[in-house]
Amino acid sequence: LRMSIRNGLFTSEAVSSGHPDKLCDRISDAILDAFLERDRNARVACEVLAANDKIIVAGEFRTALPEHFAEVRHETPAIVRRVLANIGYGTAEHDIDPKSCEIEVRFNHQSPEIASGVDGGEALGAGDQGLMFGYATDETKALMPLAWSLATDLVAAGTAIREAGGSGLKPDAKSQVTVRYENGEPVGIQTVVLSWQHDPRLSLASVRELLLDRVIDAVVPKARTADFRALVNPAGAWTTGGPKGDTGLTGRKIIVDTYGGACPHGGGAFSGKDPSKVDRSGAYAARWVAKTVVASGLASRCTVQVAYAIGVARPVSIHVDVHGTGFVSEAAIERAVSEIFDLSPAGIIRDLDLLRPIYTATSSLGHFGRWRDPSQYRWESTERASELLNAACRIGSTGSQAVRTAEVSDVRNEP
Repeated sequence: LRMSIRNGLFTSEAVSSGHPDKLCDRISDAILDAFLERDRNARVACEVLAANDKIIVAGEFRTALPEHFAEVRHETPAIVRRVLANIGYGTAEHDIDPKSCEIEVRFNHQSPEIASGVDGGEALGAGDQGLMFGYATDETKALMPLAWSLATDLVAAGTAIREAGGSGLKPDAKSQVTVRYENGEPVGIQTVVLSWQHDPRLSLASVRELLLDRVIDAVVPKARTADFRALVNPAGAWTTGGPKGDTGLTGRKIIVDTYGGACPHGGGAFSGKDPSKVDRSGAYAARWVAKTVVASGLASRCTVQVAYAIGVARPVSIHVDVHGTGFVSEAAIERAVSEIFDLSPAGIIRDLDLLRPIYTATSSLGHFGRWRDPSQYRWESTERASELLNAACRIGSTGSQAVRTAEVSDVRNEP
């Protein structure tokens, strides 16, 4: 087995729900949930653009009943304003005003050709071609990368302080954590970067003191490197944020949404897409498989790639990489995965129960790990770990015996 030993520094970032791109993700997923509440089999591809005081909501949709399409379209402005208010935006001067901002809605019907390609066969076909990756590592209890977990926890801790009121913190925020590795193991936190939008009446010194004392020191372990540094609002005061400070767009934070760069990304975003789109459901399934591999003890680190063709139900390929940490071959694990998991779109949707309006909450703090409840977000479940372990060991044992038999045969047949 080849070894992949990580040494040196590795960095991941996270952003808050008030980041303009995350705002757009949240609106897209809120629209998706509104469709699924009316029609479990609705087809949704929703994109949002946020620029200054204007929100544009567009996409392609299909529902069983025309009135469901019309209802959601009519309710979209109210959904957008509710999302803005829930995130914590408040003024046109410093971010965006939920009450007065302009909202434009551009809904189209899904292409009949795409619809026939996906739904026309005996089984649900993939909504598009593409490749998806899933990842898991035993660095944390949630089987997520340490740098990503800490970066996300920093944002969560600061958000809790902001939501409690009285802190002067505003919705937009970003974090970044750098971890030092030796021989593949994390040995210390080397750098933390934390930037937070704040009330203009709050001094920069008080913002830095608040974030250092109540966020960084509360979240980051004491296992810091000798050259540890914390950079808090390093660019200075930050009073203008959200769409006022930067344009937002659905699907631009795909690494934040997944594993912080610890594994490859197929390129497809998640938010605003119903689960017939394998960009979303396939990535959820790949995480489910990778997490099950690590939870079973087959490996301490695992990357899974699944690839699909549009309109075709079965994956065109499944690839497992355990980075040299497994005790059976990757080929055996791949065969076991094919036995234990149905990775067709219909199988994924069924087994993960994806036709529920559960997606709005996934738009912030990542789609995997940390606080995701396996009873609600079933791609975080490890209930098939023992089944996968037994299958991989059985297949691995048979494969090893076949290899040994072939080797003996080759020796006997030599001149």
